[in-house]
Amino acid sequence: MRPIASSPRKKTVRAAAFIASAAMVVVGVQTGQASAQPERAREAGAMALPLSAAQRTTAIKAAQTDASAQAESLGLGAKEKLLVRDVIKDANGTVHTRYERTYAGLPVLGGDLVVHEKASGKRSVTKSTGVRIAVASTTAKVAASAATTSALKAALKAAPKADSGQKAKSPRKVVWVSTGKPVLAWETVVTGTQADGTPSELHVVTDATTGKKLSQWEGVETGTGTSQYSGTVPLGTTKSGSTYSLTDSTRGNHKTYDLNQGSSGTGTLFTDADDVWGGGRQTAGVDAHYGAAETWDFYKNVLGRNGIKNNGVGSYSRVHYGNSYVNAFWQDSCFCMTYGDGSGNANPLTSLDVAGHEMSHGVTAATAKLNYSGESGGLNEATSDIFATAVEFYSGNSADPGDYLIGEKININGDGTPLRYQDKPSKDGASKDYWSSSLGSIDVHYSSGPANHFFYLLSEGSGAKVINGVSYNSPTYDGSTVTGIGRDKAVKIWYKALTTYFTSNTRYAQARTGTLSAAADLYGSTSAEYKAVAAAWTAINVK
Repeated sequence: MRPIASSPRKKTVRAAAFIASAAMVVVGVQTGQASAQPERAREAGAMALPLSAAQRTTAIKAAQTDASAQAESLGLGAKEKLLVRDVIKDANGTVHTRYERTYAGLPVLGGDLVVHEKASGKRSVTKSTGVRIAVASTTAKVAASAATTSALKAALKAAPKADSGQKAKSPRKVVWVSTGKPVLAWETVVTGTQADGTPSELHVVTDATTGKKLSQWEGVETGTGTSQYSGTVPLGTTKSGSTYSLTDSTRGNHKTYDLNQGSSGTGTLFTDADDVWGGGRQTAGVDAHYGAAETWDFYKNVLGRNGIKNNGVGSYSRVHYGNSYVNAFWQDSCFCMTYGDGSGNANPLTSLDVAGHEMSHGVTAATAKLNYSGESGGLNEATSDIFATAVEFYSGNSADPGDYLIGEKININGDGTPLRYQDKPSKDGASKDYWSSSLGSIDVHYSSGPANHFFYLLSEGSGAKVINGVSYNSPTYDGSTVTGIGRDKAVKIWYKALTTYFTSNTRYAQARTGTLSAAADLYGSTSAEYKAVAAAWTAINVK
């Protein structure tokens, strides 16, 4: 889960062949336009082809058939195997195959990699780690029960005042490589409640030889009808008999439920007699349902993504969670978004950018799977903020015009100020404007600051300006002047990097490399866009 806010504050011949015919059709259409619009043709060629759920499944199965050969060609050890998690095909014929890794049958946490194969057959690899995977023994010296005890203690320390009812699931044996040398370990998931009332799925990794805690991270990621924040909006509903429900059949059957201040289950599906929604408890449902629809449409129409998992299946939303719960979160285990009603149950956290933020956590979980701790956790949070901003601008809603402010409508601070600022993140009093070596040790909602700042600079440039009536003044670390390339291009670069170059362990330096690779794919390595990406990273002290 990811809450919107911090608590208190080798060779895949079959896969390539599978989509080749579709690529030729798209590239063939573009050929006549190339001389007139080379930049647009390159961008289109490097964008992912939209695949149906059946086509995507076929591509993944084909790649898995060739996974052994791929592992051999990459020089992996005899005990290592590759498991295909996703296949993305660009219109120009490049195939990006994302793999998880196992060692002696054990999951390797932090061993994921992406193989990039061009139509010419030239290949490159992006690895989460460059170390060789091997451990002296796969027999644990520390019992699973001891790992459970350690995990429960860690959970209690994380939320000492929460009436959490903490329960530990059976630990699974893994090879931990996210922080360096491979170590045989236990991964234990402890469920319960965080200090602010958010559900908890705390992952704790314990050394299976020494019993030392190696890492921990939170698995819960925090963050026509008349709506509270977006005015009168269209809604996708379904009629059954004489009753309508908030079930959007055009967007993967996304449903919106009323939890009625509960904290578990799905609650009650919103229904209405005349299909005119709003007022009372319905209002928060309208906002959440509308936000989910706009986010779905943004990903589909701008980035060619068919739903959060790119398989056409919708998630669901739950509103009116808890009592005076001042947060919202994405929970991958239920594939759902949940919204509290805010302080005094007066300001539900159901604004458009919050919906975009939470659903984007699901996209990250389905692609790069950025670890929710350290620098990768900050990049995870920033990714959700970046796409939340993109959704808001895409929507073009006059009641909630696009801006580079996160959560400006929900009054989470009680004084009308936004939750986060992308032009100068430090304006929130805690986020960082620039990268430093200590960035990975702070809360992920604040270590997201430099990446948010990068996105703003890449989109709009440095200095003072007014956009949609909002004044911004974005500084740079070195006093340099950055010229923006426009938000649309910046969004496409970040999305391509996320889906084809980022891995679970990506840190800021690797994010620079990944976005430069994405910019080169989309616009060319000598393009103004490529140079702007480099300049924007330098401007936040990532060189």
